[in-house]
Amino acid sequence: MEQQQQQLRRKRDGVVQVLDGSEIRALVENRDAFARFVDDRFRKLDADGDGRLSVKELQPAVADIGAAIGLPARGSSRQADHIYAEARFRNFVLNEFTHGKQDSVSKSEFQHVLSDILLGMAAGLKRDPIVILRINGEDLNEFVDSPRYEPEAAAIFSQVNSGDNASLGQCLLAALRQLTVDHGMPPASDSWVVENMVEPAMQELRSDQLDQPVSQESFFHEFKKLLSIITRRLQQHPVIVAHTENTFDGSGIRRLLSNKFEFDKLLDSVWRGVPKEHKDKTSKGYLRVALDRIADSASLPPYGAVDQVDAVVNEAFKMAKADDGKAVDKAEFKKLLTEILGAIMLQLDGNPIAVSTNTVVREPMSAPSLLSPTPLSPMVSSPCE
Repeated sequence: MEQQQQQLRRKRDGVVQVLDGSEIRALVENRDAFARFVDDRFRKLDADGDGRLSVKELQPAVADIGAAIGLPARGSSRQADHIYAEARFRNFVLNEFTHGKQDSVSKSEFQHVLSDILLGMAAGLKRDPIVILRINGEDLNEFVDSPRYEPEAAAIFSQVNSGDNASLGQCLLAALRQLTVDHGMPPASDSWVVENMVEPAMQELRSDQLDQPVSQESFFHEFKKLLSIITRRLQQHPVIVAHTENTFDGSGIRRLLSNKFEFDKLLDSVWRGVPKEHKDKTSKGYLRVALDRIADSASLPPYGAVDQVDAVVNEAFKMAKADDGKAVDKAEFKKLLTEILGAIMLQLDGNPIAVSTNTVVREPMSAPSLLSPTPLSPMVSSPCE
């Protein structure tokens, strides 16, 4: 990850900011500053002013708590939205505050739990920083003019040309989706980029040619022209992209399991946080909630954030027969969770999963958030025709 960050820093396009959790950690560790921060957030949530937060008053903070424990921002992906919609996730967040009781919390209780959650967020960002990139067309222009262009364009053409009478326009759109921030291209599948960059650039090409069958020669010529137009638009209206890279290889789970004392403490903490049924038992359904709770400690993404990792998790649950909804006691719950983690570790150790994400920031990153301790300044400019 550090090498990847250094490569990004050397790019001509600007690295606006690296979010590594240091500012969040500094806030929590500054007793006076954090107390003022909690006072402000508590006052905004305490709608009736009674000095306690009811479950209803805590509800607006759920999305921000989700971000704090590692979930992508609401609206950033269908996987993230799916998790936010899950009732069990909402219940879990509220249980952290209310200790499983549908009651209310005082300011001191709110401050204690909020501190733990924000420190967890800071730890996650320290391990997997988010790099904020300002894509301004310089890298894309350099790519088009470099010796790299022709061989890479040839490779892209072979991938996007189905050979089934594909049109030039279809191939050009598919080719744009093959480019990454390393080329200086914001994600071409993003709706904002499509509407404000891709579609206007396509309209500047000759429409009578776009519907014609594609040839390699026409593709090379028009693709270069298309990228030049997008370069110009990016120079006029740079795009801000949040970039992350990660490889899930099971090493985080191995480190967690190797420290038996700390791992057992973590399991006990998770057990205390899940709702209990009669005779101090809980449903196996909460094993997925528990796995999300320890995902950061195990260097795993939250369930629903990475499809490839989700498939590995689903297979592990199937092997452990952990999805039948039966009630289990504490010992069985901890045993099953350990088995699931072990199965995930073995799968990832044999077949590591590398992922990168690029999310266009379409709103001001300085917009106030219930849990956002430090404002971020950049935002995407809106292209003017």
